[in-house]
Amino acid sequence: MSSATKDDRLELRLTKAQKQEIEQAASISGRSVTEFSVPLLVDQAREVIRHERELRVSKEAWDTFNAVLDRPAQPVKELAELLRRPSVFVD
Repeated sequence: MSSATKDDRLELRLTKAQKQEIEQAASISGRSVTEFSVPLLVDQAREVIRHERELRVSKEAWDTFNAVLDRPAQPVKELAELLRRPSVFVD
């Protein structure tokens, strides 16, 4: 497996105690500070992004949405006409 080139940097401001704690944890796990920190930061970033993009609706809105989906399909005259026309994507 090839790894992406790591050509960018991220600088952080930490207290001395925070830095020492991170360095100690990295050392205990047998990894560099970068190898220790980056996966944790990326996982947390992905979780924040996922949470932001998650669809959230009230129970009432969800029930209304499902009720609309459960209705029988209705023919759309204009769509039927469009589908009868010759395709513009012909060779």
